Amino acid sequence: MSKKNKKNKILAIVPAMVLGIGLALPALAQETSGSSGVPASTSMHQAGEDTESAAQNAYHGTVTALDDTRITTEVKTNLAAAKDLRSGQIHVTTVAGVVTLEGQVHDSNVVSRAEAIARNANGVRGVTNDLRVDSSVPKD
Repeated sequence: MSKKNKKNKILAIVPAMVLGIGLALPALAQETSGSSGVPASTSMHQAGEDTESAAQNAYHGTVTALDDTRITTEVKTNLAAAKDLRSGQIHVTTVAGVVTLEGQVHDSNVVSRAEAIARNANGVRGVTNDLRVDSSVPKD
């Protein structure tokens, strides 16, 4: 074989190799995502699960916020309906079903009564009673 024939064969093989590599790269790219070696289909499936999980968390967070608002409203309504309490001095907040009572009241009986009212509201998981007794607070 002459030098010219060898050169022609090499020149014929190089474009074929470049074409083969060019066709193989997209197939390899579909099989892996990045350099992690994780198949693209697995990566896409995980992305879908992450999106579903985020949507579920948003839904549950919204439901919890609505429940907390309903609980707070029920506790405030029941405190206002209690004849023996000045409910305007009691601040009510609810987070994840736990009611927090804050403020100053005129005696310890009001502290106990307000806590009992909060505990009896539907959906309450716990009560944090931060009410303080201050004898200078008006009784009526």
